Amino acid sequence: MSDWPQGSGNNGGDQYGRGSAGAQPEGARVMRQVQRGPGSVPGRSAPPRGVPPQPTYDDGYGEDPYNSGYNTGQVYGSPGGGGPQDPPNGYGRGARPAPNWRKRIKWTAITVVTVLVVVSVSTYFWADSKLKREVDLSKVIDRPDAGEGTNYLIVGSDSREGLSAEEKKKLRTGSAEGKRTDSMMILHVGDNGNTMISLPRDSNVTIPTFVGSESGKTFPGTGRQVKLNAAYAEDGPELLVRTVEANTGLRIDHYAEIGFAGFAKIVDAVGGVEMDIPKAFKDKNSGADFEAGKQTLNGEEALAFVRTRYAFAGSDLDRTKNQQKFLAALASQTATPSTVLNPFKLYPTLGSGLDTLTVDKDMSLWNLASMFWAMKGVTGGEGKSMNMPISGNSANGNLQWDTAKVKTLVDQLKNDEKVTVSGN
Repeated sequence: MSDWPQGSGNNGGDQYGRGSAGAQPEGARVMRQVQRGPGSVPGRSAPPRGVPPQPTYDDGYGEDPYNSGYNTGQVYGSPGGGGPQDPPNGYGRGARPAPNWRKRIKWTAITVVTVLVVVSVSTYFWADSKLKREVDLSKVIDRPDAGEGTNYLIVGSDSREGLSAEEKKKLRTGSAEGKRTDSMMILHVGDNGNTMISLPRDSNVTIPTFVGSESGKTFPGTGRQVKLNAAYAEDGPELLVRTVEANTGLRIDHYAEIGFAGFAKIVDAVGGVEMDIPKAFKDKNSGADFEAGKQTLNGEEALAFVRTRYAFAGSDLDRTKNQQKFLAALASQTATPSTVLNPFKLYPTLGSGLDTLTVDKDMSLWNLASMFWAMKGVTGGEGKSMNMPISGNSANGNLQWDTAKVKTLVDQLKNDEKVTVSGN
């Protein structure tokens, strides 16, 4: 006799237990530990400990006719888990998929690269917009043929542009009109080593025929001999380039000039420059007053250091050596991760320098960066730094270049050969 009430209909064993092969329901075959009535049913085992009793469906006929032993409720404490806190096989409403680390790393890298590109491009255009491309080398006439490598003429002028009356007094720049130059250097960048040559401001040179940068008028050369810095004072950067080229035979490819204000601000922006001064010296003209030993110079002190010449026996020649020494320290401290990777130092440093930097019209940021890194390398010992060879004083008291040595030097630079000539 079937345990099921009449009319319920049994159309096959696969109606029970989801495809069970037997005719008996799954509950009767597998879930033998479940007991529905208060008493025990013959052939069934007692419920396990801790399982709550299930209600019975007794309607007065004795044994529940609907109790086939098949439990449709949730079975707790079953051997395979299956409770609400333990979904089978680790799947369920609370399960989370494992993180895809490869995908996360990929998108993180893409984001970082994108940010770096955007910042780099923005910085490039910001810096490029600050360059003052005011020097027109196309106005320079009778130029020497170009040689190997790239030659920069780097000038430190006494321009007071951007300085207030109080700053002029503090920096001891005076209030003279116009511009003069306290330092001039030729920087050769080539494949066989970079070379920096200081040109003393008192060098004796001949002013050649030139075309006025503003008037466009041609001024014939008369053999007039003057100090090199007089060429700059007479007609600015274009005449200075023309004079250097005419007296050396070396073509100048690019021009860069920085004034007092920019120089002092750069030093302050990087937090000062540490110098080791071998001997104490004072100079009332520049305001220099230094003790011997290691010390950090601020912008005001740095300007006094590179401008001092009256305190030294070698005057202008000793000053150029100090200028190169200071540039070495400044470049080494500026081109460091703590400055380049720190926007709070990088942008003030760039801004301070670019605001007062004047270059030729063909100078790109790439050229400027190449010049800076070459200066850093040369002054850091990776190249050669020297003064223009001097043979003595000329009849007018100016410093006379050693003609033979200068010719050899220029030939080596033109051919991008290792420089063997020594300077003073």
